[in-house]
Amino acid sequence: MLLSFVRVSHSSMSIIVRTLAVLFVGLVLAPGIGIAQEAYPAKPIRLIVPFPPGAGTDNVARLIGHKMADRLKTPVVIENRTGAGGAIGAIEAAKSEPDGYTLLFVAAPFTTVAVSQKNPGYDPQRQFVPVAPIAVGPLAFVVNASVPVDTLREFIALARREPGKLNYGSAGTGSINHLALELMRARTGADIVHVPYRGIAEATKDVLGGRIHAMTASIPATLPLVAERRVKVLAVTGAKRVTQLPDVPTWQEEGVSDADVTNYWGIVAPIGTSAEVVARVNGAVKTVLGELDVRERLEREGAEVVSGTPDQLGFIIAHDLARWRKLVADIGMALQ
Repeated sequence: MLLSFVRVSHSSMSIIVRTLAVLFVGLVLAPGIGIAQEAYPAKPIRLIVPFPPGAGTDNVARLIGHKMADRLKTPVVIENRTGAGGAIGAIEAAKSEPDGYTLLFVAAPFTTVAVSQKNPGYDPQRQFVPVAPIAVGPLAFVVNASVPVDTLREFIALARREPGKLNYGSAGTGSINHLALELMRARTGADIVHVPYRGIAEATKDVLGGRIHAMTASIPATLPLVAERRVKVLAVTGAKRVTQLPDVPTWQEEGVSDADVTNYWGIVAPIGTSAEVVARVNGAVKTVLGELDVRERLEREGAEVVSGTPDQLGFIIAHDLARWRKLVADIGMALQ
């Protein structure tokens, strides 16, 4: 009887040991159990930039990405996915796993293209979660040096007096350069003709060559042209003047009411990215934006640093979408 009891106990013990082993492995592999869960980030992060290398937005993205890598202790790899006004990169990011290892660097085209195309291929709100705002800043409204005006009021008066005579270039239909001046037209009745290009560089060449009359451009791109007296800056599109061009009025000062147009920069992630990952990246970006060299670099872009929460970037995106959707509807713009 004793031998039989020992045999049974030994068998039961084996079952218990195997059961405990299975339970232990399950606990180790279960989400949320710290003993097995990898700390984020555990591998390089891909930051998709939907604009060409060397462009202003790309330069800012590389600066932020490089600094983020230091803070997150992992490489941040910049991947330029250009085309369709930024839509190609946005589509790529939207299809990526929401694991925090693919992020998208966004600027104003993220919202302007979304509202001006029949099928942009992505939805800024349904397919993405905001992660971190970075900065906002106005554009400069410039004309070729030979255009016979010295102020925006004079330009508007000439456009009213001679409808269809003046034109402006943009980076393409639905770009912020396009919608900004369509907003000005709507607010002032200035009759100017849109000439779309495949990028702002081509439009700039034709402004300098006198083949088109006007355009909006970034502050850094404008400054050397002003110094060389190749263009005249008639206004900036934001609500306040910029330090780089202190004598240039806002276009509200020049009679364009309710038309604060700013570019913005930020980082978003595919929908489904965890709140913990969002918080980790947001914290890293906020720390980066507190560094003096970063702030000075953004100020040279004519931008104001926005070091804030994901919700703040979400508000910027929602506000931009609503404003441009209304403009597109008001002017009856044909969607491409």
